[in-house]
Amino acid sequence: MTMNAALTGLLLVCLAGTAQALDGRASLHWSEQIESPRVAMPVGVPLPDLSAQSALVFDQASGQPLLAKNAAMQSPIASITKLMTAMLVLDAGQPLDEKITITSADRDTLKGTGSRLAIGASYTRGQLLHLALIASDNRAAHALARSAPGGLERFIEQMNRMAHVLGMHQTVYVEPTGLSSGNQSTALDLARLADHAYQNYPEIRQISTAGSYNLGTQRVVVKKKRKKARVLYRPVNFHNTNRLTRMDDWDIGLSKTGFINEAGHCLVMQAHVAERDVIIVLLDAGGNNRRAGDASRIKAWLESGQALHHADAPALPASRT
Repeated sequence: MTMNAALTGLLLVCLAGTAQALDGRASLHWSEQIESPRVAMPVGVPLPDLSAQSALVFDQASGQPLLAKNAAMQSPIASITKLMTAMLVLDAGQPLDEKITITSADRDTLKGTGSRLAIGASYTRGQLLHLALIASDNRAAHALARSAPGGLERFIEQMNRMAHVLGMHQTVYVEPTGLSSGNQSTALDLARLADHAYQNYPEIRQISTAGSYNLGTQRVVVKKKRKKARVLYRPVNFHNTNRLTRMDDWDIGLSKTGFINEAGHCLVMQAHVAERDVIIVLLDAGGNNRRAGDASRIKAWLESGQALHHADAPALPASRT
């Protein structure tokens, strides 16, 4: 194990130690929850009012949580799942320019959601990785997992094995897209995941923070009621499901959104705010606008200087572990 890996592990252990104190406690000052000489909370400092049922703001440099709301509560995580999927695809080391054909096995039979990726069409592994992270395309994520060494079943086993290695002990994966409500985790566990991905996967940082992605000229079948289907060839563009990636006032280093009815609107994001590198986790927000609103309220809270001021600690350098 490298020194960087050891430091990352130590950071995750420190974060895990707060789980019991955070469980079920919303909008409480950290001075009321954690007995530590490094933690000081000014009296009367208000915390942001959040729509999300579970939330966590984690300072990457100090290794300390700044804000928590039901952070140890386990719940469905929807397409936040795709962050783990992307990590394992990159770990497998298969060529990113290798073509993968979308098959009927990649069709969503759980929720019946659609996709702009046609059955029978072929895309490179790199293109599918972009579409899974930026557009949260379920066929793309499923095709990536299905075509991984050992196939889909082994891939899901590796997802759960990696979660265990990272100390994500309240996390379980049953499929690679997030369509199943059986994929469950906590804000604490997802902060571990996001921090690890940010520290070790520059590809995910680069892809997930792009505001949009152009797939190039594609064959598109246009169907309208009572009219014959037309085949067109035109550029196909996808927008990032996290609209904050297209806003100039955000400095985002990693991003993934998620939504199914059981999970609500979710967000995991690394950002540089008020001279801090932070991980923001929002689970089960009431809507897409409320999810973005929660993130904006957290940003304003950090920028106001009202967040906990922890003693400085060295930032962990990024390296593949």
